[in-house]
Amino acid sequence: MLLEEEIPGGRRALFDSYTNLERVADYCENNYIQSADKQRALEETKAYTTQSLASVAYLINTLANNVLQMLDIQASQLRRMESSINHISQ
Repeated sequence: MLLEEEIPGGRRALFDSYTNLERVADYCENNYIQSADKQRALEETKAYTTQSLASVAYLINTLANNVLQMLDIQASQLRRMESSINHISQ
């Protein structure tokens, strides 16, 4: 489940986020250039930046936790295999 769905899904979400962040950056840049109220445009950019950073941090955290969980599962499987091999060799 982790290797087949969760981790690839997390990677896709990060890639999608990257694409969306480029669009947000373009919007913020154009909005600032065209805005008569630069302070308001700057505050809006700050809000988008904060929201985007939180979103990316959440996605990275979720993906990292899934990778760590997968590594724990694999380590457990290796310990069981090692135990079985040791048992067979005795």
